[in-house]
Amino acid sequence: MQDEGRTLRITEIFLSIQGESSHAGRPCSFVRLTGCPMRCVWCDSEYTFYGGERLAFGDIIEKLEEFGCPLVEVTGGEPLAQKNVFPFITELCDRGYEVLIETGGFVSAEQVDPRAKIILDIKCPASGEAERNHWPNLGRLRPDLDEVKFVVADLADWEFAKGIIAEYHLEERAKEILISPVFGIDMRPLAEAVSNSGLRVRFNLQQHKFIWGPDVHGV
Repeated sequence: MQDEGRTLRITEIFLSIQGESSHAGRPCSFVRLTGCPMRCVWCDSEYTFYGGERLAFGDIIEKLEEFGCPLVEVTGGEPLAQKNVFPFITELCDRGYEVLIETGGFVSAEQVDPRAKIILDIKCPASGEAERNHWPNLGRLRPDLDEVKFVVADLADWEFAKGIIAEYHLEERAKEILISPVFGIDMRPLAEAVSNSGLRVRFNLQQHKFIWGPDVHGV
């Protein structure tokens, strides 16, 4: 009988390159969990909201071992919405993987194994979910490990991001501050605003979408 405490509902497991963050361009295995409590209007992974397959930790790790890649990202959906993800992250760390956690910021990251690296997506107003950010997550950021990401749809989102960067002292708290334009918009005004800001931020393009297109999954 399958131990429900050591299973996760999975949408897909695949090997690709890391498309975003300071790790962009690195070979990376992805474990994409099913389900998300948020409904951002620009969401590019709505296919993860429902369905999926319940897999045992051992089966997931067996697949990762087949890939032979030392970098693993646990993502979603919202991966932290499944309580079993926390012991799974610890098991990955115990096995020597370098682990990235891509989280939408709605769920507390307090229980995440401290060896894993957090990439925290702070929701801006155009997402429709800015009021649901779990702000205590910002107080747990570690400047040698963790990154924050603002997905921005327009200059109003950029102004919001600047306010949060200042209010929470993110230039000191976070290893990287990623400004990620919504794919498909005119990025030039945002790029100019970022370049003129004087802030310690990184303009963050989604490499995988430029390589394979915005609607291809599992790459």
